[in-house]
Amino acid sequence: MTRELHKEAIQHPIFKLIGETAEALGMDAYVIGGYVRDYFLERNSKKDIDIVTVGSGIQLAKSVASKLEGKPQVSIFKNFGTAMIKYQDIELEFVGARKESYHRDSRKPIVEDGTLQDDQNRRDFTINAMALALDKANFGKLLDPFNGLDALENKIIKTPLEPGITYSDDPLRMMRAIRFATQLDFTIELKSLQAITENKDRIKIVSKERIVDELHKILMSKKPSVGFALLHQTGLLPLILPELTALQGIEEVEGQRHKDNFWHTLEVADNISETTDNLWLRWAALLHDIGKAPTKRFHKKIGWTFHSHEFVGSKMVYKLFKRLRMPLNDKMKFVQKMVLMSSRPIILAEDHVTDSAVRRLVFDAGEYVDDLMTLCEADITTKNPRKQKKYKNNFKIVRQKIVEVEERDRIRNFQPPVTGEEIMEVFNLKPSKEIGIIKEAIKEAILEGEIPNDHDAAFQFMLEKGKALGLTPVSL
Repeated sequence: MTRELHKEAIQHPIFKLIGETAEALGMDAYVIGGYVRDYFLERNSKKDIDIVTVGSGIQLAKSVASKLEGKPQVSIFKNFGTAMIKYQDIELEFVGARKESYHRDSRKPIVEDGTLQDDQNRRDFTINAMALALDKANFGKLLDPFNGLDALENKIIKTPLEPGITYSDDPLRMMRAIRFATQLDFTIELKSLQAITENKDRIKIVSKERIVDELHKILMSKKPSVGFALLHQTGLLPLILPELTALQGIEEVEGQRHKDNFWHTLEVADNISETTDNLWLRWAALLHDIGKAPTKRFHKKIGWTFHSHEFVGSKMVYKLFKRLRMPLNDKMKFVQKMVLMSSRPIILAEDHVTDSAVRRLVFDAGEYVDDLMTLCEADITTKNPRKQKKYKNNFKIVRQKIVEVEERDRIRNFQPPVTGEEIMEVFNLKPSKEIGIIKEAIKEAILEGEIPNDHDAAFQFMLEKGKALGLTPVSL
């Protein structure tokens, strides 16, 4: 690919305006980073565009905004020396070219004004250090001092400078290297991979929020196992998600072995990524077996067991989310629920599928029953074609049963047809345990198929249950 002019990459009128404005201010301006990289990768160009100028990025942003239709607001971040403009569907971030130095205990650099080359030196990877000139004489010229284009063509992630320095200065770059390798299906240069391993403990100075942001991007890639395998290989994973690495390994006692639940988990994450873009369902796939490490036991008569690993795992989800400063809201509760119920459809698929068992599954999973089935189908990792076909067919039967039961009994998110207030009125009761007993009995009768899910049948059942409890109806 030519290293000459690439005007087609910057044909949007905004680039010409930025170049002309910079020249009028006596500055040079360049497009740099992800936009340039994605142009050469022929990916859908990102709508957030980084502009670096040899001069004041804030001054250039203000001047550009004043010439744009509607004069968009300029968001200024003085601490970082950057400014942002949102124009139409584009986000432009302006920064002055700079050079950086770091203290050992912080990834926040000491910043000084610098040249374009200084700015390219401080970039994380050679593929992100390429720049396109915006001045009239060189419009579209590629400046690629570290052969980023070669790295793109050879699918290599490497750092502009010595990788040990790059990763030690800003340890988040270790996560970014693995994330880019995962997203782009690139290989991390061996020297760079070794430097990540050597600097892995430096990840401790990075905020949990930034680490999680990279984990999200790895999880949302086409094949998340690539990233998690690299995190494992470099020793970063036990520092971030020790619950996952605790699953690794196969033990053998008296000739009986169990599968390696770590690599199984990564397979499940890949499987679910083929069927859903739901980030939190992908998290559920990643964490669905974390309760197996603390619950693993060997019994002479029955071999390896992981009793209650779903319950233990769901409790571990809360601790993990809290430690990583992830949201402790409905998203965390969703992941917990998926982990807690992750074996329920599997058990159903192995046994004769009864209506009452399906009703209970739908009732307990509520609006997430389809997500739960998707998770369980992703959990099929057997390499035996006969078994795989059998399991998939069984899940089809369970899904069909869910549809039939739903149409007939309307169980999903159902409330007992007779309310507590109605029970109190009929039996002239104040709030008491008898009301809860009757409501629970109605629910159980509907789930077991003893009565249909309608008011008249439930009301009649209520009268019979009340009579058994020694209650007399006073209002009918």
